[in-house]
Amino acid sequence: MYGRLPDFHLSEDGHLMAKAAAGWFAGRDIAALYTSPLDRARETIAPLAAATGLSPVIDVRLIEADNKFEGEVFRMGRLADPRVWRRFTNPFRPSWGEPFQEVADRMWSFTQEAREAARGREAVCVSHQLPIYTARRLAEGVRLWHDPRRRQCGLASVTSLVFEGEALARVEYSEPAAHLVRHPSIPGA
Repeated sequence: MYGRLPDFHLSEDGHLMAKAAAGWFAGRDIAALYTSPLDRARETIAPLAAATGLSPVIDVRLIEADNKFEGEVFRMGRLADPRVWRRFTNPFRPSWGEPFQEVADRMWSFTQEAREAARGREAVCVSHQLPIYTARRLAEGVRLWHDPRRRQCGLASVTSLVFEGEALARVEYSEPAAHLVRHPSIPGA
């Protein structure tokens, strides 16, 4: 699990996916670009920055969720290991990392600022699977805890929170790079 570790970069396929995602935004009225400070997020937004001429703003609120398994290889069979049980005392919070509500709060705070900055145009924000999906669940008014195997948040996907004025009108989802995913696993992993 990469988590917040530095020096994890996009693979060759990841760069192709970033270009496909950038192509999806062609012709859209983009006012601002934002990205997580992590290398892989900054590399993901680079093709869109080149296409639009906009400089991405790095915002720490878009960073990956904190996770106690960061830097470890994690498989579901690992749950049988008694040494990790203490990390799973509360799957609804979760006890192995940053609480869902904290992720939702920082992402929603950021979303409101990005919406205000774009004012009637679009802001593109590159983050990571758990923060994106948590923000989506908050926007949809459903519980924040969920089964990570069921997330609709694929690699280089686009989750759009569409506002009409200050009110959230709808959530949209697209996978412009789905054709490039060679080995599907847990979505977004």
